Amino acid sequence: MEPTTAYPVSFTFDPPAHVARWRPLVSWLLVIPHAFILYFVQLVASVCVFIAWFVILFTGKLPEGLARFPVMLLRYQTRVMTYGMFMQEEYPPFEFPSEDTDVGDYPRVRVESITELEGRNRLTTFFRYLLVIPHAIVLAFLGIAAAFVILIAWFAVLFTAKWPDGLRDFMVGYIRWLTRVNGYALLLTDEYPPFSLD
Repeated sequence: MEPTTAYPVSFTFDPPAHVARWRPLVSWLLVIPHAFILYFVQLVASVCVFIAWFVILFTGKLPEGLARFPVMLLRYQTRVMTYGMFMQEEYPPFEFPSEDTDVGDYPRVRVESITELEGRNRLTTFFRYLLVIPHAIVLAFLGIAAAFVILIAWFAVLFTAKWPDGLRDFMVGYIRWLTRVNGYALLLTDEYPPFSLD
């Protein structure tokens, strides 16, 4: 399921034909080791973004070293999220690729980033978290809808061994939107994310 927009941070998902019926029952348990690691990756990425915010304000550039952890966070977070929501069978690897191009070691879930390093917009960087507020509000409502979708899909996968196409498409769109906004909030790009599930 390819995105239709060419935003610098993108998420694509190749859904499996079937998901084991037992997965909804234990996915929350299986994802616990990744949740612990994700917490620490988020902490390090937060420090990198905090430092990067000041660096961009003073130099107009994002050092590549400070961009690697946010890219790693986006990729790892998305892999854990899709697995935790029993959207796929393959257990996420304990690998932390941070290159802009997703090398495809986890083929169903891909997060690509065209990180802007030079010529950064200092004004939008300074007001970045205010600029994210409209997206946060919309995503909060979509998150409530996503919770209901996951509940319905829980029963659907339990009885039919597959996600209903429409519900899965909505979740993929929601994750795509969330990934773009997170990429923007993590200072990977200055391009404002579209209000779109595509």
